[in-house]
Amino acid sequence: MNLSDQRIQEFLEVMQPMIEDYETVHALSDFLPEVVYPRSEVIFPKEEENPFNAWYVKTHIQGAEEGILKGKEVALKDNICLADVPMMNGASTLEGYVPDIDATVVTRLLDAGATIVGKAQCEYLCASGGSHTSALGPVVNPHRKEFSAGGSSSGCGALVAGGAVDMAVGGDQGGSIRIPASYSGCCGMKPTHGLVPYTGVMPIDTVIDHIGPMTQNVLDNAKMLQAIAGEDGLDPRQYSPQVDDYVGAVGGNVSHLRIGVVKEGFGRRGSEPDVDQKVREALDVFVQLGISVEEITIPFHRLGEALWTPIGLEGLTNQMMIGNALGTGWGGLHVTSLLKSHAKWHQKVDDLDDIVIISMLIGQFYRKHCYGYYYAKSQNLVRKLRAEYDAALEHVDLLLMPTLPMKATPLPPPDASLKIYCRRGFEMGANTAPTDLTGHPAMSIPCAMSDGLPIGLMLVGGKWCESTIYRAAYAFEQAADWRSR
Repeated sequence: MNLSDQRIQEFLEVMQPMIEDYETVHALSDFLPEVVYPRSEVIFPKEEENPFNAWYVKTHIQGAEEGILKGKEVALKDNICLADVPMMNGASTLEGYVPDIDATVVTRLLDAGATIVGKAQCEYLCASGGSHTSALGPVVNPHRKEFSAGGSSSGCGALVAGGAVDMAVGGDQGGSIRIPASYSGCCGMKPTHGLVPYTGVMPIDTVIDHIGPMTQNVLDNAKMLQAIAGEDGLDPRQYSPQVDDYVGAVGGNVSHLRIGVVKEGFGRRGSEPDVDQKVREALDVFVQLGISVEEITIPFHRLGEALWTPIGLEGLTNQMMIGNALGTGWGGLHVTSLLKSHAKWHQKVDDLDDIVIISMLIGQFYRKHCYGYYYAKSQNLVRKLRAEYDAALEHVDLLLMPTLPMKATPLPPPDASLKIYCRRGFEMGANTAPTDLTGHPAMSIPCAMSDGLPIGLMLVGGKWCESTIYRAAYAFEQAADWRSR
């Protein structure tokens, strides 16, 4: 703009009443939910108390005296606000932030009788599928410590699979519940988009933000989802979510179920032969349970990862970084204290993790030079991907494929090249990322071991059909000991 001094003065005079409105808003107190349950001491665990480097902080917040989760110890991914308990989302740029609210899922867990025992490490701003990017060092696999635990809910996966907690709440934008569930060996459910309120959780992009349960077994997974699902009136990601009796579904009859084995989910780039083979061998268990199993084809599934890239990277750049974790264009509860603290990244940009930098360089390049065209076109094509899944699910009840093409990969060494460092963060999401775009529920359950590492099998259901997934997953779990397969 080219404005004369006189024109600038005229503009300032017109703007003055609006500036006064800002001052009025500034003087008002924020309208935030009440923190109900008493807090306890916060402890940063010593190295000997943190064998997987999976804890960020430990605490002890006792929930209600009764409830479906009574007696269960829960860890929270460290992008979830827990009032008066530090949160850094794996990032040095956020270190020192202490939330002033409880996320909706926190209140619901405590109302259900759970005990929250701490915050689990996660990857730097949740931008990696590996477990090596946190500012506090890599999280190690509980089965083989030189291998990745998976990300970005890396600490959650390691703590649950390692037996340190009964369950954890993870987050999933490209597979970040199911990747650590598969690498570390636990049950991880990414619910239908909007089933569980994301209120009070640091986002990446509203259209792909999910949170859900990570547990040692299927029944506990259903119990946690029972406790945290449903509308809260504060999250615009929720559009009339349909809640079911998930616990009641566990143990239900499965002989009428039909599973479609997605051909395009196998033989992916980087697929390991033993992973594809072990998942196919698991089909025999479903057949023995009386479940109909047939191979189907969903051609557009192979393009899902490519569609995710513009949405994930431009969305991350626009909402989480330029928008300082909140952005604009949505209502609901905005955690203003998080916005103010995260905005410090602008002064600490050289401290950002390399995978975050790569994501932002790509995201900003295409935002600047293509004006959001590829984000928009990818969103249009997601409708085709969703339609292909829905068409397949008219003929079968569930879709099945390997959760990941590979088992846990070796952690990159401290002197790893940028290429290896970033590859270990991006290489595994070919089968998980598509359902973050379409919003379908998807669950990883361990189905076998190979070379001392777990292998995950993924079940995908129709919208709001988590109960069908739980029915099949529980039947498989009871019929097959994955640790000896």
